[in-house]
Amino acid sequence: MKRSSPTRFHPVSERLAFGQERRKVLSRVDLGVWKPAKSRPDPVALLLAAERGRLPHLLRIKHDRMVASPFGFFRGAAPLMAWDLAHRPRTGIEVQLCGDAHVRNLGAFAAEDGHLVFDINDFDETTPGPFEWDLCRLAASFVLAAREAGDTDRSAKEAVRILARSYREGLRRFLSMSVLDLMRYEIRRHLEEGPIYEVLAKAERVTPQASLKKLTVPDRQKERRFVHQPPLITRVPPAVTRQVIAALRSYRSSIGPARRLVLDAYRPVDVAFKIVGTGSVGTRDYVVLLFGASEDDPLFLQVKEALASCYAPYLRGMKVPAHDGERVAEGQHRMQTLSDPFLGWTTVSGRPFIVRQLSDHKASLDPRMLRGSSLVEYALVVGEIFAKAHARTGDPVVLLGYLGRSERFDDALARFAAAYADQTVKDHAAFVAKVRPRSRRPARRVKTGRKVAGSRR
Repeated sequence: MKRSSPTRFHPVSERLAFGQERRKVLSRVDLGVWKPAKSRPDPVALLLAAERGRLPHLLRIKHDRMVASPFGFFRGAAPLMAWDLAHRPRTGIEVQLCGDAHVRNLGAFAAEDGHLVFDINDFDETTPGPFEWDLCRLAASFVLAAREAGDTDRSAKEAVRILARSYREGLRRFLSMSVLDLMRYEIRRHLEEGPIYEVLAKAERVTPQASLKKLTVPDRQKERRFVHQPPLITRVPPAVTRQVIAALRSYRSSIGPARRLVLDAYRPVDVAFKIVGTGSVGTRDYVVLLFGASEDDPLFLQVKEALASCYAPYLRGMKVPAHDGERVAEGQHRMQTLSDPFLGWTTVSGRPFIVRQLSDHKASLDPRMLRGSSLVEYALVVGEIFAKAHARTGDPVVLLGYLGRSERFDDALARFAAAYADQTVKDHAAFVAKVRPRSRRPARRVKTGRKVAGSRR
């Protein structure tokens, strides 16, 4: 009979024992073993099937970005790794997963009081699930990014061990904190120099005024409107503009009263369609330009389609909101100490969307920096950041019961990361062989008309 997980109100000894017992289901040594399941489907077929419901004329761009390198492929292949993780034993120690944990899905952004924060910043796949899924995906990304930066596998595996040790030590620190202190805790160590300092310095320059110059131009009436630079950013028909702006009314109810007061001081003036990232290409993604009393006071909102988490087919029974935009926003609030003050959700033409600021001191890491000491420094911070997120949403006592005090988990995670990175190289090669001929076709004009915006999956 499966034993249910104890709550935080149970004795510490019982919670530790539960974590230790989970090693019988998935030992720390076995966690480090990667072997594809015999039933593993063709990876290319699985990924192409996962793209159903996306805008087909944009998928060439996604495929080109995935073809570029194994790490680029990895960024767009979360559904494949979700299948792989779901078809091996799992600890059953539940936390809120980022879901698409990799080195580029952390970054800088401005908190409500204006100071810069470095934290996890992509939650499209977030859902409750086994804690090790985040760490396995994150660790594999370190190896792939290090290879792309020209570092050795030996250095990459050592960085993964440091990542795992930082995660374990972080959990132990958070264990001694009160719940209130943990909810307020913000990681600021290691931010004075190195790769994260450079991200924060870059974020200082990404202001709404800078985005106004970069993303807009004056029209014939000398009013600022979005540039038209297809396929990356394109104008939309008036009907689509009206749909998106109308959706801001229901979005308003998803943010707090203090944020509503600020939002009400801005008026929307233009909408465009924008392509971002790798895994998100093909989703419906709009940007909205709003102004306060003058054009010297811009606000940019991103209204991004929220598809179901790629883990959803494998985690039936988990309690998640029915609206995927709400799922993303709720997961983000749960995992972050501080979140974008304009984070909310809405519905456009029957589809769920997440709403957030587009450009407000936001910046992410260039993975080419991840070599040598920068790789180690980044691993130290990222390990603690994920420990904080998992301690907030899970039970650090149970997690530490499973992880233990030795380096056995650290070594296992490093072995898994290197082996799964090798698997990704093979899958990337298969993907290149199948989609490269199509990716070299001439680009077609991007359609963002009413029919596309309002169509259903």
